[in-house]
Amino acid sequence: MSEPMIIQGGMGAGVSDWRLARAVSQAGQLGVVSSTALDNILARRLLDGDLDGSMRRALEAFPERLIADRILARYFIPGGKAKGAAYKPVPLYSLQPPRELEELTLAANFCEVFLAKEGHRGLVGINLLEKVQMPTLPSLYGAMLAGVDYVMMGAGIPRAIPALLDQLARHEAVALRINVQGEGEDDEHWMRFDPWEFMSQIPETLKRPKFLAVVASEVLAMTLAKKSNGKVDGFVVEGPLAGGHNAPPRGALKLNEKGEPVYGTRDEVNLEGIRGLGLPFWVAGAWGRPDKLKEALAKGAAGIQVGTLFAYCRESGLTENLKQWVVDKVLKGKIEVFTDPKASPTGFPFKVVKLEGTHSEKEDYEARTKVCDLGYLRQVFKRWNGTIGYRCPGEPEEVFLQKEGDPAEIEGRKCLCNGLMANIGLAQMRKDGGAEKPLVTSGDDIARIRMFVGQGKRSYGAQDVIRYLLGEMGGGLNPA
Repeated sequence: MSEPMIIQGGMGAGVSDWRLARAVSQAGQLGVVSSTALDNILARRLLDGDLDGSMRRALEAFPERLIADRILARYFIPGGKAKGAAYKPVPLYSLQPPRELEELTLAANFCEVFLAKEGHRGLVGINLLEKVQMPTLPSLYGAMLAGVDYVMMGAGIPRAIPALLDQLARHEAVALRINVQGEGEDDEHWMRFDPWEFMSQIPETLKRPKFLAVVASEVLAMTLAKKSNGKVDGFVVEGPLAGGHNAPPRGALKLNEKGEPVYGTRDEVNLEGIRGLGLPFWVAGAWGRPDKLKEALAKGAAGIQVGTLFAYCRESGLTENLKQWVVDKVLKGKIEVFTDPKASPTGFPFKVVKLEGTHSEKEDYEARTKVCDLGYLRQVFKRWNGTIGYRCPGEPEEVFLQKEGDPAEIEGRKCLCNGLMANIGLAQMRKDGGAEKPLVTSGDDIARIRMFVGQGKRSYGAQDVIRYLLGEMGGGLNPA
């Protein structure tokens, strides 16, 4: 099958969920699920009662029955938890994660891909973040057990992933070196995963999915193409207008009058150089228009990746309230996206939609009692005494400083993990009776959703986006 012209972005925690990926895939393009926080997402869907039965149906198809049964026994509540009750916590990842967490991660990634691929023959991919390293191995294997077609990874230099895909396809034990702050030149810290420890019966050799690296420079693409430990099958070339995390500007950081990082000509990717690597590539970051798709193809790209237009369609995982809130602001011409240089604990710029009453607003975020109970963006660090610790600039300040954290990293940091879970209706309840507030991210071209709404129309579907993007070019692929 030829490459898709449109890749739906792997957005946030649960925004690019199985329903959205399935709709895009059925329309002949590449639907993508986000792997981020799927362990907690599966657990909370079950704690909410799995009212449509989708999670239990997917777990029924999981090839290791005992694991599925343990997950159901631990998290499923018929009819859902009591209104206002907190979600049962899921263990946090560490270099030695508990088996129950690895089982949950394995099954959660399987379920999301299984449901996205259910009932059709279209292409489905999964998006992971290189900076969220510790869940990577069981996440990849779970997605591969469900037959995922593409794996995409950015927010770092994912040179190790191609070979891991080769090994996992053969059900081999694998290891991933983990970045540890403060480690010496001779230090090495690894996460290990052995399929044989989780599966009572190993199926036949799995399909090795294609690997697309998400890059923001020609140099990084060249490095990955030549120095990865296995085959890189292509690239998503993401510019600074894309939603979520952005690569920081090259050179000394400069801010505009609004306090946003300033990007210049050094940050423009040389697409001709990318084309010269001889691998398929897709361009992303405000390329979601028919004329930009044609431009991308003319520059040698296989197509474009589009996120924001899909984020607000009916099938995405964002809550209906947030979608309508954004639609209202777009129709009134009052929508604003701020590239926040400090919000993310990773230190990367992070795009935030300014919405009153969410954690985009300083007063709302500063009123929050800090807690780090999801921990996906925690930094692994080596203490002065040689032991390993975990810290996040978004956790309580005194805790971060006790863990030898740099005070300069604290200012302006926000809890992305809890905010992103709130975006999809899975907000944790706190002891004071309040729920975590959303923190919505989108690309700079968010105002373009106006094309799909207005004049009494309040919503649109993924197929509307695809038809718009393809214009007169026809229907793209035909998965049947």
